[in-house]
Amino acid sequence: MEYTIRQVAEMVDLTTYTLRYYEKEGLLPFIERNEHGNRIFKDNDIEWVQLVCCLRDTGMPIAEIKDYVDLCRVGAETTEQRRQIILEHKLKVEQKIEKMKQSLVKINKKLECYSDLTIKEETDVCNPNYKIND
Repeated sequence: MEYTIRQVAEMVDLTTYTLRYYEKEGLLPFIERNEHGNRIFKDNDIEWVQLVCCLRDTGMPIAEIKDYVDLCRVGAETTEQRRQIILEHKLKVEQKIEKMKQSLVKINKKLECYSDLTIKEETDVCNPNYKIND
């Protein structure tokens, strides 16, 4: 099946501008054009766009995605290099997830503090300006 840039933008929740930018930056090198110069996206192109979005959403810089794309274009002899890039990115994502989990614990503790706070209490122990009198 074939799709227009507008259809793809809606499918992957990007703007058409972003898709054009990704193509200009070399992240979407396999997109064909029709006789009028309009981009034609096929199902495998959409899967590729989704991968690029996934890598961007998880913090991979465009330059690194471009390096990965360039290796894909070379072919099978770069399979191990590409696997290594994805593996290293996976490890970075896992580290970010762990940090986010730690932050969530702190946020939940703060929410618990507010839940414990009663209207009758004269001091706001959830406030960092609260000082305990010695």
